[in-house]
Amino acid sequence: MSRVSLEGQVAVVTGAARGVGELLARKLSARGAKVALVGLEPDELKQVSERLHGDSAHWHADVTDHEAMARVAAEVGQRFGKVDIVVANAGVATGGPFAESDPESWRRVIEVNLIGSAVTGRAFLPALTRSRGYLLQIASLAAITPAPMMTAYCASKAGVEAYAHSLRAEVGHRGVRVGVAYLSWTDTDMVRGADQDEVMRELRQRLPWPANKTYPLGPAVDRIVDGVERRSAHVYGQWWLRGMQGVRGGLPGVIGTVGQREMRRFADRLTGMRTGLVGAGGAADEQHRTASNTQRH
Repeated sequence: MSRVSLEGQVAVVTGAARGVGELLARKLSARGAKVALVGLEPDELKQVSERLHGDSAHWHADVTDHEAMARVAAEVGQRFGKVDIVVANAGVATGGPFAESDPESWRRVIEVNLIGSAVTGRAFLPALTRSRGYLLQIASLAAITPAPMMTAYCASKAGVEAYAHSLRAEVGHRGVRVGVAYLSWTDTDMVRGADQDEVMRELRQRLPWPANKTYPLGPAVDRIVDGVERRSAHVYGQWWLRGMQGVRGGLPGVIGTVGQREMRRFADRLTGMRTGLVGAGGAADEQHRTASNTQRH
C-alpha cells in the first residue's frame, strides 16, 4: 500500500511514558504528526511531550476506565480538531506459574492489554470514522505462540489480536483501517523487568533462535512507523515474525511437548517467584491502583 504522509496528522499513543510508546511518539512527531500522549505517569508524559518536535499534549488516564478514555477522546478532539491515528500500545505483564500467580496481577494483565485496548478503540472510533483513520493494535509474538509461565500475557495478546482482526472486518467499509503489530522480545522496561527473575531469564535464553534474543527498540519502532504510514493490516517489529504466521497452527503442540520438559527442568526453582507486574510500567500501574483504592476508601 502507498504511504500516507504524517505531516499534520493527529496521532494518539497510549502507554506513551516509556518504551515503545515513547519512542513511537518521538518518531511520529519527527515526521510531522501532532501527538496526544496517554498514560498513567503524568510527570513522565510531560517530559516526553516537551521533547517532541512538534505540537503535542498529554493526558493522564487509565485505559481500562471507559469514562476517563471517553473524556480523553473528547478533549483530544477539542485540542487538535481531529484524530487520524490511534496506537493502542498500553500494556503490562507478569510471569511465573499460573497456579501460584497473584490473581489480581493476572487479572490486571487481561484488563489492561485486552479490555484497555477495546476501551481505547471504543472511545476513539467515532473520531477515526470521521477522519477515515487508522487504529494500530500492538500485539506480540505471544499472540502467535503460547508459552509456559506467561499465561496472562499470552491470553491477553491472543485476545487482542482476535479483537483487532474482528474490528477490521466491521469498520473497513466505513473507511477505517485496523492493523495489528507483532513484536518479539524488545529492549523495553517490561522485558528488562521480566529478566530480573532468574528463572524467566533462563527460560527465555533456552528458546530456539531467533526467539531467544532481545532486539533493539529503534528498528522495531521504525517498522511500526512504516506500518502506520502504510496503514498496514499486519506490522512486524522483527523481520522473522512474518514467517511465524505460516506455522502457528502447529506451535501449541510443539510448545506443549517442549514446555513440559523445560518445566520439569526448572521445577525445584519455581517456588517463591515474584508474582506482581514487571518493569517500571508495571510498578506505575500498581501505584495507580493503590492510590485509586485509597481514594475510594
